[in-house]
Amino acid sequence: MTLDAFDHEKSARITAVDWAALAEDEGKRLKALGVDEGAEVSVIHRGVFGTRDPLAIRIGRMTIALRRAHALAIEVEPV
Repeated sequence: MTLDAFDHEKSARITAVDWAALAEDEGKRLKALGVDEGAEVSVIHRGVFGTRDPLAIRIGRMTIALRRAHALAIEVEPV
């Protein structure tokens, strides 16, 4: 399941990231923020408009905003 489809406020572990689906600079930024295989994340907020963009995710003690297109490239499993 991809991160954009994952349940709100539940914990997940990143199982894979499709780095080829992301621009190189976007991938580097996400890696620098800790978004990589094995990291534990949770979706804490979704946008309210039609695309539900952006998503706010918690990774460690940090909260970051992701576009839905980025969340589609991140595969997760429930913890």
